[in-house]
Amino acid sequence: MVDRMTGKVALITGASRGQGRAMAELFLDEGAAAVISGDVLDPREPEGSRVDFRKLDVTSPEDWARVVGDIVAEHGRIDVLINNAAVCEYEPILETTLEQWDRVLDIDLKSIFLGTKEVLPHMIAQQAGSIINVSSIWGLGGVPNSFAYQAAKGAILNVSKNVATTHGKDGVRCNSLHPGYILSPMNEHQAPEINAALIAGTVLGRPGLPHETAYAALFLASDESSYVTGTALVVDGGYLAQ
Repeated sequence: MVDRMTGKVALITGASRGQGRAMAELFLDEGAAAVISGDVLDPREPEGSRVDFRKLDVTSPEDWARVVGDIVAEHGRIDVLINNAAVCEYEPILETTLEQWDRVLDIDLKSIFLGTKEVLPHMIAQQAGSIINVSSIWGLGGVPNSFAYQAAKGAILNVSKNVATTHGKDGVRCNSLHPGYILSPMNEHQAPEINAALIAGTVLGRPGLPHETAYAALFLASDESSYVTGTALVVDGGYLAQ
């Protein structure tokens, strides 16, 4: 334990399992005062975990107001927001329905608008805070299919830069995190040929593990990255390097 999160209060969406859960557990191991998971899913193996699991529909303004209000009332502050919740659809544009488009954009992008807008006033008041928006390598490079998912993940890059440039004067940092193929519940039912192609495309020749994304998030959340804002941190085993 290096105590890089000592005293900090963090809210991580989609942290009941997968890479979000790995972030939450790591932050607690690093001395965080409290880590709250906001998720519509029930937590996987919650026994023995110190993560504070709360129900949060990230597409609901009312849920955001309730959860953030409760956190500030209980802990007096909120230091880190990680917008991690996401879903993925694989259809190309000609096969994407309006319902799919709305669902993906609501969960993957609208949620970031709602959460950031709710948390920002508290960070501005304390003149400090770190917001991390989890995008994807598909927020930086093109991919066949997955039209709605790539639209959302690409937008995350620029909304993060917008918040960084608008609120740097308020002591708030905002960065985007771009994982490649990470082993997680989100892709455990993905077609084997897709997984094989993603692994083959990396320099390291293997998939990423949730704790590897978590350590990148830890850097952006901690004071070690105090001069880092408006940037895109890629964790992809070298996929985009080629």
